[in-house]
Amino acid sequence: MVNVTRGFRSRRFATDDRLPPGQYLTDGFPVLSAGPTPAVPQDEWSFMVRNGGQVLRSWAWDEFMALDAQDITVDIHCVTRWSRLDTTWRGVAVDDLLADVDTAAEYVLARSYGGYTTNLPLEDLLDGKAWIAYEHDGEDLPPEHGGPARLLIPHLYLWKSAKWIKSLDLVEDDDPGFWETLGYHDYGDPWREQRYQGD
Repeated sequence: MVNVTRGFRSRRFATDDRLPPGQYLTDGFPVLSAGPTPAVPQDEWSFMVRNGGQVLRSWAWDEFMALDAQDITVDIHCVTRWSRLDTTWRGVAVDDLLADVDTAAEYVLARSYGGYTTNLPLEDLLDGKAWIAYEHDGEDLPPEHGGPARLLIPHLYLWKSAKWIKSLDLVEDDDPGFWETLGYHDYGDPWREQRYQGD
């Protein structure tokens, strides 16, 4: 089941050079989810980095909140064709979470509470390109948008920014995640309109 909430009523097409092809601007923040929203209280939340099934690092919520955080302003683009410009977030850079991690892995499988997964090249999470975000617009990230924390990778379609993030698994093979097994593109670059396999 895919849950969709209101937010598709405003279609403002633009020629802005920040708007990928085939996208329209919206001021809303539509909600799309594959299944029910997991209820993950902050005091029960934890996040792990794993390599080959071995836990390399883990943080409880209070430990994660003690990490250095960044304020981020980015444009986001959904595969369903809406885009929002200048969205504001706060979170921890994946660079910091993977600092000093020694791995031969070239890929990551992001895992979420509720069972959702998505696959990514490791290089797309590094060099200031990805965060674990826990605030949006100055407020705690609400559950429907992935709270208490979600992956944020703004240069890819938003389905790659896994909601309700639980772990980043460093892996050697690029095995498809949830939407990718259903025909979505393995990479998901909005500027190349990589919505579906074969795009």
